[in-house]
Amino acid sequence: MADAAVEFLLENLQQLLLYHVHLIKDAKEQVERLERDLRLFKSFLKDSTKKRRREDSLRELVCQIRDVVYEAEDVIDAFVTQATESRSKNYFLRAFQTPVKLLTIAKEVEKVGAKVRDIYGDKGKFDFASLNVGGGGPEESEIPVPRQENVVGFEDEVEKLIGYLKEETDALDVISIIGMPGLGKTTLAGKIFHDPDIQYEFPTRIWVYVSQEFTKKKVFLDILREFTRLNDDIFQKTETELVQLVTSHLSRGKFFIVLDDVWTSEDWDKLKIVLPKSNKLGKVLITSRHKEVAWHVNHDRGPHNLRFLTQEESCLLLQLEVFGKARWPSAELEVLGKVIAEQCKRLPLAIVVIGGILLKKFSASNEMSAKVKAWDKVSQSVSEHLTEDPQRRMEKIIALSYDKLPFHLRACFLYFGMFPEDSEIPVWKLIRMWIAEGFIQPKNGLNLEETAESHLEELVNRNLIRVDKRKPDGKVKTCRIHDMLRDFCKYEAGNGRENFLQEMKKSNEGDFDPLICNVEKCRRLCIHSNFSSFVSSRPFGPHVRSFVCFSKEDINLPAESCSFIPAAFKLLRVLEVKPIKFTKIPSDLYHLVHLRYITLSFSLAILPSAFSKLWNIQTLIVDTTSRTLEVKADIWKLLQLRHLKTNASTILPKTVKSSKDGEKLQTLGTISPQNCTEEVFDKCRSLKTLGIRGKLSLLLDRKSVSFDSLGRLGNVERLKLVNDVFPDLPSEGRLRGLPPPYQFPPKLRILSIGDTFLDWSQMSTLGLLENLEVLKLKDNAFKGNKWVAADGGFRNLEVLHIGRTDLIIWKASAHHFPRLRCVMLRNCERLQEIPVELADIPSLQLLDLYRCECVASSAKKIQEKKIQNANENEQEEEQAITVTFKLSIFPPAE
Repeated sequence: MADAAVEFLLENLQQLLLYHVHLIKDAKEQVERLERDLRLFKSFLKDSTKKRRREDSLRELVCQIRDVVYEAEDVIDAFVTQATESRSKNYFLRAFQTPVKLLTIAKEVEKVGAKVRDIYGDKGKFDFASLNVGGGGPEESEIPVPRQENVVGFEDEVEKLIGYLKEETDALDVISIIGMPGLGKTTLAGKIFHDPDIQYEFPTRIWVYVSQEFTKKKVFLDILREFTRLNDDIFQKTETELVQLVTSHLSRGKFFIVLDDVWTSEDWDKLKIVLPKSNKLGKVLITSRHKEVAWHVNHDRGPHNLRFLTQEESCLLLQLEVFGKARWPSAELEVLGKVIAEQCKRLPLAIVVIGGILLKKFSASNEMSAKVKAWDKVSQSVSEHLTEDPQRRMEKIIALSYDKLPFHLRACFLYFGMFPEDSEIPVWKLIRMWIAEGFIQPKNGLNLEETAESHLEELVNRNLIRVDKRKPDGKVKTCRIHDMLRDFCKYEAGNGRENFLQEMKKSNEGDFDPLICNVEKCRRLCIHSNFSSFVSSRPFGPHVRSFVCFSKEDINLPAESCSFIPAAFKLLRVLEVKPIKFTKIPSDLYHLVHLRYITLSFSLAILPSAFSKLWNIQTLIVDTTSRTLEVKADIWKLLQLRHLKTNASTILPKTVKSSKDGEKLQTLGTISPQNCTEEVFDKCRSLKTLGIRGKLSLLLDRKSVSFDSLGRLGNVERLKLVNDVFPDLPSEGRLRGLPPPYQFPPKLRILSIGDTFLDWSQMSTLGLLENLEVLKLKDNAFKGNKWVAADGGFRNLEVLHIGRTDLIIWKASAHHFPRLRCVMLRNCERLQEIPVELADIPSLQLLDLYRCECVASSAKKIQEKKIQNANENEQEEEQAITVTFKLSIFPPAE
């Protein structure tokens, strides 16, 4: 997409001009001129997204800008690569049809700059001023009519919301319904609006469609229409006069107003001036896609999050849409119908749209066999049929949210199309890929990771992305995107639209879609199945910047095929191929100097020194079958490196004195204990996450290395300690004790320990870590039959995870863990019971048990006591906030 491409290229050019000007000395003047040209239309692109859908001439212009920027990007990156190392000359001769020489590169950059100036300055071709981008009045939009037929589900939602509307309050009450596009917010509001109880309760009921594009005057007139006949005199009144008139009508008596489709908090502020807060008989119901709007309109109640349909409701809605009644005409259609309904992922709009398509196919023939055949074809490609809908309802309704996204979120949202369907997406991986792509720009007071996290929260609040799991601090740990939204991302970002990303999939005919030959045009590629077949086809993508594979199966790449990926994609910035097991590291990989993010899997015990050539690398993730990994590459010279993540006990190279070495490192793990020295940690002042794997006793012996060094890591918040004494038995590496609390990092919030075989008495040391919020005691972290919790510790602990252990008796009371929210027990097969006193912890929300059969009865007692305590609190104080408690037991108790 042009927006993200311009932003990234500008950032890239600034970095070149500031830090690597020696690489572009023969083309510096042209690069500077190009940088100035790009700035001329950056602001124009920012606000033009919505108009692009309606104006073909504008869309054509934006495509030209995008292609010019892509061309400039490729030319400059190829130039920088060749300038970095002369030996790469032959490598790039194979990548580009014409030789890449310094003088010709300068001319290419000049040519690109000329295209930019031509597009921007040719008024005969396109007059920017006439576009009125970002200005002008609202467009006329189709007003959605709430469905009153075939409304399925929502009975529980309606009952709950009507209960709110009947409550007596001290002032005007505002209730909000939020949810993702197509979930049925307007339908639910309409069902409430037409409910007989509401009609009886509120003689004055007013429905106002707000939408993205509205005028205050029109909304005020829509409200007035319910009280009086609109005449020329009223139409000629000013906004101020209308406000007074509307307010006077609403100040007396009962009324119920639905404000459908409120988009921003600012929109609400413009409209609320006519809603008299003093009228406690008034009720307002708003629908919105944005969580922040709901909290803004009512700080006390917050939003009502609309749920998805159940599978049964989905099937019922599909039957009503196609047949007009709750009945399948044949067993074959019932089977296919349920498959199709399931593929709609419980989204009402998707079911309605596909229902219309199935109705046509059902009516097209009188032969049941033909109907079954047609439905079977739909069941194999539901998402494709949804995008082929003549009215494009799915696309249109999602596009409303997409077009409303701020400039900085559009590329971030479309990037979700790179991940597999219905996958749980780790946020740490997502945001590091965003950063590597250049989507995240620096903000004052925030680092790039924090800025990326705020972008994700914005997408969550807009109901475009769903939270799957959250961390103890409330940040998103994993997330998901609904399949219909993912399909939109793929469609909008595809080669036919933005040329932003492309998924490679095999068609029913056995060919790749798109064809292998079309890879040459792509900017980003993802492939999640048939990887071996794809690679063996020898794809060629000189413009591909990201190559991603999240296959569910591990794939062993033969030695002769290992070089195919770097040979095919020579300008990569992101390489995420963890399921692909490399039998050797191809030398071509070290030519990919634009790589910023890479995940590699292999069986080697050495990370070669040639990795030092990847001077742009920000995130380096290595997964190896070896227990140890010796890093020969001089990572201290990789000045952009922010995250080094391995699963082995990693031996780092020797440090040298330099003020900049390691200054950006935030993640380091898992490193060998022998690297826990003052020299190493002095270089890692920005370190936030540290993992150590190996013989931890070395840190406690205080000989060549010492645990003392960790206490100097003032920014570390996460620490993982894995005691690996192989080839000795794990039990033979048992630690005698833990260091005193002051030797741990002072800001430590999350601690994970495994295979240390500590005595339970040592838990008192961990209890004195003042900022500790999450404690994960993995397999064999502590051994012994009895744990008696000590007083005065774990003041801030919120999550306690206990893995495989021989613990039998656990004694504790509520005051030992005053802020505990979650207890997770894994394979604690000998534990007799969980302290029932934990039920008295007000914050306790979750008790999650996996293969801990003996404690099931005590867990149920805790659940019963939590329910009893909640009921007592509600009786004592009406406004008391009770914490919802959940008990999870696997395998389920009989």
